Amino acid sequence: MISDLTTLAPTLDGRERQEALGQFLTPSPVGDFMASLFSTLPRDVRLIDAGAGAGALTVAFVRRACAKGSGVKSIHATAYELDTKILPALQATLAECESLCRTRGVSFTTEVHHADFIQTMAGKLSGDLFSTSAPLFNVAIANPPYKKINTASPERLALRSVGLETSNLYTGFVGLLARLLDDGGQLVAITPRSFCNGPYFRPFREDFLNQMELQRLHVFESRDAAFRDDAVLQENVIFQAIKGKAQPPIVTVSSSSGEAGASITAKGFPFAEIVYPNDAERFIHIPADTGHASATALLSDLPASLASLGLTVSTGRVVDFRLKNALRPAPGPGTVPLLYPCHFNGGTVHWPKLEARKPNAILDNAETRPWLVPSGLYLLTKRFTSKEERRRLVACLFDPADVKAEWIGFENHLNYFHANGKGLERKLALGLFVYLNSTLVDQYFRCFSGHTQVNATDLRKLAYPDRATLEAMGTALKRSDSSQDELDHLVEHHLHGFQQTRPQK
Repeated sequence: MISDLTTLAPTLDGRERQEALGQFLTPSPVGDFMASLFSTLPRDVRLIDAGAGAGALTVAFVRRACAKGSGVKSIHATAYELDTKILPALQATLAECESLCRTRGVSFTTEVHHADFIQTMAGKLSGDLFSTSAPLFNVAIANPPYKKINTASPERLALRSVGLETSNLYTGFVGLLARLLDDGGQLVAITPRSFCNGPYFRPFREDFLNQMELQRLHVFESRDAAFRDDAVLQENVIFQAIKGKAQPPIVTVSSSSGEAGASITAKGFPFAEIVYPNDAERFIHIPADTGHASATALLSDLPASLASLGLTVSTGRVVDFRLKNALRPAPGPGTVPLLYPCHFNGGTVHWPKLEARKPNAILDNAETRPWLVPSGLYLLTKRFTSKEERRRLVACLFDPADVKAEWIGFENHLNYFHANGKGLERKLALGLFVYLNSTLVDQYFRCFSGHTQVNATDLRKLAYPDRATLEAMGTALKRSDSSQDELDHLVEHHLHGFQQTRPQK
């Protein structure tokens, strides 16, 4: 019996091989939970497990299908696996599945394809002259590989041939599986949460939500619980969906710690609270607890956008490796300040930081000037936070009174809020500082962002209080290093007062 397939990883060529393949093997408890999410199963199952690994998900599904009262009479399992090293373990798992089915009176047959799933199925779906037509399945279970794919890569071109535009293997796998399902066929998959938001995954979200009814979403309270032994930086989500055009009125959202045998909390949410009806980006919000749900309810009522406030947010212009020759470790003649996340300290910028490994200055010349911004009061946020940081959204003030310069360089790992390319009014900047650093906004942000990146697009999509409310928050802020409780109290007080004065809907 294969009890924990993560123990097989060391038998490969080490972690480098896993990372090259985007391969993260599924622990048995996770596989069993995924299998439990399938609703009524067909009498004759046609199962596909793409990127099957050692077969953890297939055997978990077979255990589910062989349970008393399932009604399953036959299973034909199709497995795709590219890694030669793991094929013997996969074959052994399938033999175990056949033995289990035999004892329960269920017919079990298999096909194992040592082939590239994307290239093979994209060829079949696109009507490649050298390929047979694509088979159809009524059940799919997947832990697809996680790996970025370049615009001109063979995988990207193959996916594009069937109308799939995506930048990662895992969304490519899921998009193909959706196409390979019969109407009414079910898919359960575990993937990173990164597809839920951000501009790069918008075409995938559109494609997926147009084909699949999203029934269930499950998240883990700990980022690394599901794949404890692997370097998975992103949060994972398990989802169950059914091939069909109409979305359900209610989506079940559940969460657990990720530990084997841990308790699971679940609640139903209207689909319109998961994907907002008028959201062109099709962000998928996952309000896993009451705090997230109440944050979503409150913020969705706020009236302003950055555009209505006359503001926008941009990614820092300085890409350091492209301007390497202009970087300097310390300020000097002909240079201006260059700011990185390492210069954040207690809500304000501390510059220079000479002990840091990052440069502190950049030459101001004809080559670099297009990538600089005029000095002013800016609000900065980190684009990336570490796994260990308590907050996903971290905002900091850049005050020209603290750093004297005519021009400033914001490095590409920062986002900066500005007014038509220039600095912000003080009260408004301080109000935004209070708002974005609040627990309320952090909870809301986590509803649709499950990775460590904070995109400028995400910040543009946030709802904001009106200008008067933001300026009132800014006026009330006494110090930039206020405690979290003090910031939260300011937001709660001013948003409560704001909502009381709003006309009832």
